[in-house]
Amino acid sequence: MLKVGQKAPQFTLPNQDGNKISLKDYLGKVVVLYFYPKDMTSGCTKEACDFRDEFPNFKKLKAEVIGISKDSVKSHQKFIEKNNLPFTLLSDEEKKVLEKYDVWKEKSMYGKKYMGIERTTFLIDENGKIIKIYPKVKVNGHAENILKDLKELYK
Repeated sequence: MLKVGQKAPQFTLPNQDGNKISLKDYLGKVVVLYFYPKDMTSGCTKEACDFRDEFPNFKKLKAEVIGISKDSVKSHQKFIEKNNLPFTLLSDEEKKVLEKYDVWKEKSMYGKKYMGIERTTFLIDENGKIIKIYPKVKVNGHAENILKDLKELYK
């Protein structure tokens, strides 16, 4: 279980263009690292569009937004194009990063158990340390809550 104050686990994953992106590429910047279940689903689309709509405000605070799911690079390309997303989406088809960040969990729907991504966001500071964890995210108001917290942390 990851905790506030510890170093965020390093990773390298392909982005929507197939380019390898590493967390260490973002040292010196604040990172909003959000894990979401699936491209093109209603909740994930709403979450991504909320981040899109608030993106200029994240930029003003010098924060980078990065989404991660187990969808393919091709799926991410379509998701970005369809929703005009201005930020990076990373593909973790092998679930290695999902497991490192402890967001690959047993879930339950209509009494049926299955493995999936628990919607979780990590705020990572300029030095690569976790400064806030948002577990079991409720989509409505999430992007705005993160912005509010960032403003508080970086007054």
